[in-house]
Amino acid sequence: MIRQGGFRGLSRAQKEIIGHWEAVRGDRSLPGKSDIDPGALRTHLASISIIELSAHGEARFRIAGSGLRRMLGGEMRGRFLNELESDLAAMWSLGLNGAIRRAEPVGGIVERSKDQHAWLRLPLEAENGARNLVMCHDVLLSNRKPERPEHEDFLSALTRGLAA
Repeated sequence: MIRQGGFRGLSRAQKEIIGHWEAVRGDRSLPGKSDIDPGALRTHLASISIIELSAHGEARFRIAGSGLRRMLGGEMRGRFLNELESDLAAMWSLGLNGAIRRAEPVGGIVERSKDQHAWLRLPLEAENGARNLVMCHDVLLSNRKPERPEHEDFLSALTRGLAA
């Protein structure tokens, strides 16, 4: 059975992570946490966290990648989302419930004053069958726009090659 999810990813990293999630999911509605292969995602592990949502709406970090420590202000494993500063808690809250409710990846890129927040939320099934885990991928990107789009470099090289 082939399912078409709504969100396909905006960045290369998001597309790779969604591709792995879909591959390990197979024909099930959600992959299990134990299905995720850290080796397949090794280039993204530093920016990955897993959040557990309680029945009371509390969100707790089960795992937080080493690259997130700078962004979050320290180690977050075992800590609650509401322990973060309000801006950071709002960043991590993006899409958590939506990913669980829709049972598919959700994500995007949020323009901020100094940078861009690329975020991705992928629902996972816990070992006990509960659907209360969300694998998150969060990175901050520079707001600087390249002077020329990448396709211009290709077109310029092609044009130079044709003129020679």
